[in-house]
Amino acid sequence: MIALGTQKKEMAIDRVITGESKNEAEENFNVSLRPKQLRECVGQQKVIDKLKIAIEAAKKRGEPLEHILFYGPPGLGKTTLANVVANEMAANIRCTSGPALTKQGDLMGLLSNIGTGDILFIDEVHRLSTPVEEFLYPAMEEFRVDFTVDSGLHAKTINFPLKRFTLIGATTRAGLLSAPLRSRFGMLYHLEFYNTEELSLILNRSAKLLQLSCQDGTLELIATRSRGTPRIANRLLKRVRDYAQVKGQGKLTAAIVENALKMEQIDGLGLDEMDRSFLRALAGVYEGGPAGIEAIAATLGEETDTLEDVVEPYLLQIGFVRRTKRGREITSDACRHLGLKYHKKKATEQSELFDPPEQ
Repeated sequence: MIALGTQKKEMAIDRVITGESKNEAEENFNVSLRPKQLRECVGQQKVIDKLKIAIEAAKKRGEPLEHILFYGPPGLGKTTLANVVANEMAANIRCTSGPALTKQGDLMGLLSNIGTGDILFIDEVHRLSTPVEEFLYPAMEEFRVDFTVDSGLHAKTINFPLKRFTLIGATTRAGLLSAPLRSRFGMLYHLEFYNTEELSLILNRSAKLLQLSCQDGTLELIATRSRGTPRIANRLLKRVRDYAQVKGQGKLTAAIVENALKMEQIDGLGLDEMDRSFLRALAGVYEGGPAGIEAIAATLGEETDTLEDVVEPYLLQIGFVRRTKRGREITSDACRHLGLKYHKKKATEQSELFDPPEQ
């Protein structure tokens, strides 16, 4: 059982199908593929159109942009859009993250070096500590901060004026943002998953930048398994390119793509072994559910947070899992996809008012 749990944890860390950035090397690879201007961006058309208007209006007034919040699942381009906005405004951008700003002095060092019209980008802004967040309020509203130096009897507060800047925040958990912080962003944009056509265009652009030769239809095969996420699409393209260089002639063919993704254990809908293990446990051990997430996590030897944040969202999105008051239930579509028997639920006379709360 311990060995099984260890194996599952390693599986979670090494997942190919995840929107989270894996390491600095992958981030550097993604940076080389990112668009630099709004006209190069694919997808998120509603957000792009609104940004174009806001940027053009700010340029005509000669003012910095309002503070912007990008929110949505990981890997959809929040950091990319922040850099694109900086390029469009011809502004310098300074990047940091919520966990990196542990005390007020960390933020003060950034704010004091920001010029007029510059952009401060804070990733995972929902993870700012309360003292740092409250220190940020007057900086966003009045472009000034009250910074305390020394301590005890010698403590004194200095009112420090700031240049007019734009704060761009990014978060995967908009619900965890405090109301005071959320209200200080003038523009809030939700990023949605991409469709297969949009992902194919992104992959086509990436393949050209990588000087990669592809047969017709091969990029669409990758796009359909990318979970609507550009970061995953580019990661799969990189894996397939490596496979093509070793097992083929360096050119992407349908057979090369299929074999490369089969080796990664990714099926036609973009499910990997962790997804399938979740569904098999729900269908087999719990007869299709309902089952509490903690019970499923214990069966798989996984952390509850991992299943809720990494596995479930996509399964819910494609309709393979239902959330009910009594727990998780598998759907007939999921059973059909995996070739499992679907246990049809019997009607119950007990009112849902008496159902136990979901674990």
